Amino acid sequence: MTNAQKPDTTSAGDVYQQMSSMVTSHWVPQIIRAAIDLSLPEHLAGGSLTADEVAERESSAPETTFRLMRACVVLGLLTADDSGRFSGTPLLGTLHKDAPGSLRGLALATTLSAQWLSWNAFTSSVRKGRTQVHEALGTDFFDYLKQHPAEARAFSDGLASTTSLWTGTAAKVIDTAGVELVADIGGANGSLLHLLLEDDPQLRGIVFDLPNVVESAIEEAASKGLSDRTEVVGGDFFQSVPAADLYLIKMIMHDWDDESCITILKNVRAAMNPGARVTVVEMLVGKPSNPGPAALMDMNMLAVCPGQERSLSQYDALLSAAGLRRTSVTPTESGQSVIEAVAAG
Repeated sequence: MTNAQKPDTTSAGDVYQQMSSMVTSHWVPQIIRAAIDLSLPEHLAGGSLTADEVAERESSAPETTFRLMRACVVLGLLTADDSGRFSGTPLLGTLHKDAPGSLRGLALATTLSAQWLSWNAFTSSVRKGRTQVHEALGTDFFDYLKQHPAEARAFSDGLASTTSLWTGTAAKVIDTAGVELVADIGGANGSLLHLLLEDDPQLRGIVFDLPNVVESAIEEAASKGLSDRTEVVGGDFFQSVPAADLYLIKMIMHDWDDESCITILKNVRAAMNPGARVTVVEMLVGKPSNPGPAALMDMNMLAVCPGQERSLSQYDALLSAAGLRRTSVTPTESGQSVIEAVAAG
């Protein structure tokens, strides 16, 4: 009997419960954002507290602070006893600002108003065949961030907080043997570059991003003791990029349409030192029968950016159009793949 012939044993109650959970799932990120705003991970790291004690520390309303914390129990962020004392769980600990691999930044970045307003126009994006972010924000997503520095910093911090989830696994498969200079293109605070520098003491690196973004890379390099081997350069990858022996292009291509991606890759191709390599780190979409998590990320791209998640053959086409040739692709545990390319011909 094939899968198509197997009887569906899912009960009607199960699917209705599943759909109910799906359509109310948008409540959860904002509850998490409020928990971060009230510093619940930090306050409860030292032991249990009542909602009144938290409210006093945060100058928040006691009743609604209690209601928030009670909801956090349902989500598994907190536990509580019958006297009303709340304790944090390991799940809440992932949001502590000082926790190794903290996901606090990711939680704040994905709940930015720019993200949510863009998603409000998602159905129109599907119908019209392109993102409606300009209609939602009055400009495109990245120009919006330029105009709102606080949100831009939160977005950059969100990318950095994914290091333990995504970037670390990519760094493990990137070979720096024989490489002197690495350029992290659109590197924000340089999280991927810093992992490579820490692993190879002979390596030098450049973090290249927009001037309003790249400032955080200076602080990040200093905090890791890598300032002497890290150059921070502000610029526009649609215009030009610095010369290097190895290029890191992590989660950049999916932000842009094909024409823009080819422009970026052509600028990299023009700047490459002899024998240089290009490393593209992205999620890959599988076949329609098993597209993988990239298909969901693709919906976020449709809502927020002009780009999309792509298949390996689509990335091959972009590389070829820019005068590059893929030499390898390596899947990682995080669900991303590391695509390596060199100059063609």
